[in-house]
Amino acid sequence: MTNQHAVLWVDHQHAQVMHLEADATQVQKIKAHVHHTRQHGSKVRTEHEFFGEVCDALADIRAVLVTGSHKAQADFRHYVDKHRPALAPRIAGWETVDHPSDGQLVALARRFFVAHDRMAGIP
Repeated sequence: MTNQHAVLWVDHQHAQVMHLEADATQVQKIKAHVHHTRQHGSKVRTEHEFFGEVCDALADIRAVLVTGSHKAQADFRHYVDKHRPALAPRIAGWETVDHPSDGQLVALARRFFVAHDRMAGIP
């Protein structure tokens, strides 16, 4: 079953996906797996694995608001555009935020989706 809305907070080591429902919020946390190797590019591979897990967590969501630092969002956007282009149309917006509390993040997302759905003609 497809969930309507979610908000994603992402940095380069952690992500939190909050599935927004009418009367509840389900939280899914994702943490990057650090691989300590001497091999060139291991940081890039680790980031790609992490962003891949984040994208997998967004698979059943119709509209996503992506939040986090500007740099983390830019890197995630680049990953999505290059490796998961099917997800890109379902990203409804991008908001730069520092480290909001869960309540602040939910409030931001609910305000965003009220306006987003109204503009899209969704009741």
